[in-house]
Amino acid sequence: MVKRAEGEHGHQIIGFRNGWKGVSEGDVIYLNRYSLRNVLSTGGTLLGTARWHPHRHEGGMEAVLGALEDERIDALICIGGDGTLHAASKVADEGVPVVGIPKTIDNDVWGTDASIGFDTAVSIVTEAIDRIHTTAESHNRVMVVEVMGRSAGWIAVTSGIAGGAEIVLAPEEPFDIDQVVKFLKHRHRAHANFSIVVVAEGAVPAKGTSMQFETEFGEFGEIVAGATGERVRTELAARTGFDTRVTVLGHVQRGGSPTAADRILASRFGMLAIDAVSDKADNVMTALHGEKVELVPISEIAGKVKQVPTDLLEVAKALA
Repeated sequence: MVKRAEGEHGHQIIGFRNGWKGVSEGDVIYLNRYSLRNVLSTGGTLLGTARWHPHRHEGGMEAVLGALEDERIDALICIGGDGTLHAASKVADEGVPVVGIPKTIDNDVWGTDASIGFDTAVSIVTEAIDRIHTTAESHNRVMVVEVMGRSAGWIAVTSGIAGGAEIVLAPEEPFDIDQVVKFLKHRHRAHANFSIVVVAEGAVPAKGTSMQFETEFGEFGEIVAGATGERVRTELAARTGFDTRVTVLGHVQRGGSPTAADRILASRFGMLAIDAVSDKADNVMTALHGEKVELVPISEIAGKVKQVPTDLLEVAKALA
């Protein structure tokens, strides 16, 4: 993105550290092709991030607009998930030219087939499930693997399919613990002595079923890591009598070197975003549609969650 901006359009690029909070504080860093050399293989969020959105804090929007004026920003490229992009739409409403780039391992940004980071996370989780199979089979255990996914179960469903999990519990379909227990007992009695259960952190039991619990949230509205997985483990152990353990992958899913697919997607999104800024596009987001990268209005996707489609959920069930 920076190479395209400097080489093709003559733009100067600066970054704001720590997301919208850094914008409000004017915490800037100058970016150029030399400072970003060999960065493509680096994982994580280079500029940092923070759970802070200007429209939710008193004086936040004014601080952001003031910082953009002080730094003489002509356009803002916002990289992040649904929260970041929703805030971007609010800033765009104030007259700031904004281009968004979807980047979240949850893959739940509406309007794009894929977000940066998702492919890497699924690859990491799939490898973890492959490794957990060894312990499950050798020790005759049920292994519960909790993965990220508060409102959508993209990581759970896709890694569950790729890793050969017997059960996948996702937010899109509240589960009946009695049906899960029935399946596991039949499987262990008939043809296997182990099972893998992949649980998205946002999975919940169906109303009126014999297992009910309240999802545990942290200080910033995030789901407490391990809470859902441990609750499922406890119930399965008590109801089946099987040796049942839980593995919470947590932030392991976010780290490490990105896959080739994510590097290519990020490069394509970055190039399109810079071209969009140069063409005076406003309040749009880069999106992958099939094999094409295109621009979509942020106003149409802000505040929406892209959930796993029914046909993909059915694949996870069929391969159990």
